Amino acid sequence: MAELFKDVYCPAFYEQFSGVLIKVLPDFDSIKFNQMIFNERFADYELKQRMHHTAEVLDHFMPEDFSSAVVTLKRIIDELRGQGIKERSIEYMCLPDYIETYGLDYYDSAVDCFEYVTQYTSCEFAVRPFIIRYPAKMLVQLQAWTTHESRHVRRLASEGSRPRLPWAMALPAFKKDPTPLLPILTALKYDDCEVVRRSVANNLNDIAKDNSNVVVHVATLWLGDNALTDKLVKHACRTLLKQAQPEIMALFGFQQDLITLTEMSITTPVVKVGGKLTFNFTIDNTSGSPQKLRLEYGLYYLKKNGTLARKVFKITERVIAGNTEEQITRHQSFKVISTRVFHLGMHKLAIIINGQESKISTEKEALYSFELTS
Repeated sequence: MAELFKDVYCPAFYEQFSGVLIKVLPDFDSIKFNQMIFNERFADYELKQRMHHTAEVLDHFMPEDFSSAVVTLKRIIDELRGQGIKERSIEYMCLPDYIETYGLDYYDSAVDCFEYVTQYTSCEFAVRPFIIRYPAKMLVQLQAWTTHESRHVRRLASEGSRPRLPWAMALPAFKKDPTPLLPILTALKYDDCEVVRRSVANNLNDIAKDNSNVVVHVATLWLGDNALTDKLVKHACRTLLKQAQPEIMALFGFQQDLITLTEMSITTPVVKVGGKLTFNFTIDNTSGSPQKLRLEYGLYYLKKNGTLARKVFKITERVIAGNTEEQITRHQSFKVISTRVFHLGMHKLAIIINGQESKISTEKEALYSFELTS
C-alpha cells in the first residue's frame, strides 16, 4: 500500500524533530511532546490537520512572548541546518504554521520571521492570513521581497500571493481584482531562478481562472520578450489554452480549420473498470505550409447524476508539416484511483485540434461513445 502524504508526520519525523528541539529548548520534555502529538485523534488527522496540530503542541514548549518565540524559531532553523536536516517533503511547514497561528497580532515580528523561516521551509500557506488582515502593508512587503537576495524569499512574494494557491485559503480580494499583484509579478518575470519564474506563471494561471482578460493583456505584453519569459507566459496560459480562449490561441499561433480529423475509431467500445480505453484517429494538415499543432482529447466522464463532465488530456504540441497525414493511437486508463470515482455507463470522447473539438466531415457530431462496465 502506498504511503499517504499525511504520513510525513510519522514517528520517525517526530523523533528527528525532538532531537532538534531538545538542543534549543532547555526544558523540552520529549516524552510529553510525543504523548501530546499522538493523541487519540492523530490517526484520523489529514495532512494540514497534522501540520497544525504539531504547531499547537510545539506552542506548549515555546516562550509565551511571541517576539521571544521568533528568536527560538530561528534557533530551531539554525539547529536543523546544523544537523544537516533537510525536508523530505513539507513536514517542517509546521513552523510557518506556528507563525500563522500565534503571530497574526504581531505583524512586524511575524514578517521578520517569515523572511528567515521561508529560506528553510516555504511560508506560502502561512503568509496568506497576513495578506488578508494587513492588505496594504503586505503589498508593500511583498514588493520589497522581490529584490531579496534569497530566491526563496523572492518566490514567497509570488507564491504566497497566488489568488488560488492549492491546499491554502483563497485570497478573495485578489480573485476579484488581481491588478495590485501585477507590479510584484512584473518585478520577478526576469528573475534568474526558474523556480521563481515558474511561481510567477502559477500566480498568473490562478488569475486567469477569474480574470482571463488580465492574463491575456499580460501575455500580449510579455510574449516575445525573450525565451525564458516566453516559457513563463506559456505556462501561465495553460488554463486558457485548455479552454481554447480565442485571443490566447491566436497569440500562440494555433489556427483552426487547417488541420482536420479524417478518421476516428474507438477500438474498445466496452471498457471494464481497471482496464483501459484505446482509440485511433487520423489528422491531416490540409494546408501546404507547416502549422502549429496543439493536440488533445476530451474525456467526458459520466457523473453520478447522469450528466457528463469533460477533462482535457494533452497529447502533443508541435509543428506539423504541410500536406501531412498522421495516424495516432492513444490509451486512457480506468485504473481505480483515490482521486476519481468511476460511474458505470456511457462515457464520451472528443479529439481536440487547436482548441476545437473536431468531427469528421461526414459525422454529425464530434463526440464518440464507449461504455464503462464492472
